Amino acid sequence: MRRRNTRVKLNLWLLALLAAVLIAGQANAQAPGAIKLAVFKGPVTPILAEYIDRTISDAEASGAAAVVLQLDTPGGSVDITKQITQRMTSATVPVIVYVAPRGAHAASAGTFITLAGHLAGMAPGSSIGAASPVGSEGADLPETIKAKETNVLVADIKNLAARRGDKAVAWAEKAVAEAAAATADEALALGVIDAVAQDVPDLLRQLDGKTVTVAGKEIKLQLRDQPIEQTPLSPIQGFLNTITNPTLAAILLTIGLNAILFELSSPGGYVSGVIGVVCLLMALYALGQLEANWVGLGFVGIAFVLFVLDIKAPTHGALTIGGIVSFIFGAYMLFNTAELDVPWATIIALALATGGFFAFAIGKALAAQRRRPTTGMEGMIGEVGEVRQPLTPAGMVLVHGELWRAEADGGPIAADERVVVIGQEGFRLRVKRALNPA
Repeated sequence: MRRRNTRVKLNLWLLALLAAVLIAGQANAQAPGAIKLAVFKGPVTPILAEYIDRTISDAEASGAAAVVLQLDTPGGSVDITKQITQRMTSATVPVIVYVAPRGAHAASAGTFITLAGHLAGMAPGSSIGAASPVGSEGADLPETIKAKETNVLVADIKNLAARRGDKAVAWAEKAVAEAAAATADEALALGVIDAVAQDVPDLLRQLDGKTVTVAGKEIKLQLRDQPIEQTPLSPIQGFLNTITNPTLAAILLTIGLNAILFELSSPGGYVSGVIGVVCLLMALYALGQLEANWVGLGFVGIAFVLFVLDIKAPTHGALTIGGIVSFIFGAYMLFNTAELDVPWATIIALALATGGFFAFAIGKALAAQRRRPTTGMEGMIGEVGEVRQPLTPAGMVLVHGELWRAEADGGPIAADERVVVIGQEGFRLRVKRALNPA
């Protein structure tokens, strides 16, 4: 009995020790007072909205000192931006937006997100602004619609900039109404941001001790020497954000269409077909997130139709040239939106590579049409054989290791002489004496 009690006490002690270790580990993992860092580069899409929401929620649950969003974006959807700014302004932890690294920009929708932060900073050489509303094709909106959307966006951005002072509000209004932009130093002078910092630690040192209002409560920030914990994108979010890029979207679209056409021309393997469908679906997802102009996709499709037609009914490359032009124009229309830079180098390279491939295929098709048949009765024309039964005028000849009934042209031919096939009638060859018996 005494031994059993000792064993029970030992087991209880081990369980208590294990529980203490787990609790300590959990506390260490959450690191209350830590700075949660989210780093994002790319257009404003649902991926960014989910990423920000997850980072802020984790920070709120763990009692983090602040959230820092390092941002580099050309902008994006107004609706997604509204969702992001609402989440940021309703957060119960301070949210700091940092436009970085050097050369980054918070353009268009990125301006709203930066101003939605409780504090904001920029790296030297970065920029902010140019938030005017435009159509999905990058063109100016009709006057009435533009005025309506501009007024709504002006009101939104003035509300976000209100706590930063009159100069910041006036500049924010110009960023929407006149597409105004500012460098890091200009933004700091206007009060649009609170610091120009070389990196995140430098930003935290400059903002340490500042007082901000979060969820209606004033909080004095304690940021100096706090541990920084980066919250990465989830693997699927990272992958989707990677392909949501004009250059990769164009490459995936081209690979997808080429692979599907190859599968249709040589069915049975399925590998190229599967690859083509997967690449095409990923390209369509990326184009949807980028709010691409779908008319451009029609021109890209026309380009591939022209490529295929030039193989089926060769026009000496005329349709291939037309396909290259249609591909370039279509890809330009796809990515010529307000938020994106047209990847000209990639578009031209893909157009020339695809056109070159189809031109090569056309050349092979023309060569095949000119090539003398090598199979069947037509393939026997010009072949050299040996007489096995004298041709007087009919007899037997050996051609390609096979005996054929043949008829001599131009007089009898003795056995063992060399002959050349000059024609055929049904399954009978017409031959004549070879000029070079050797």
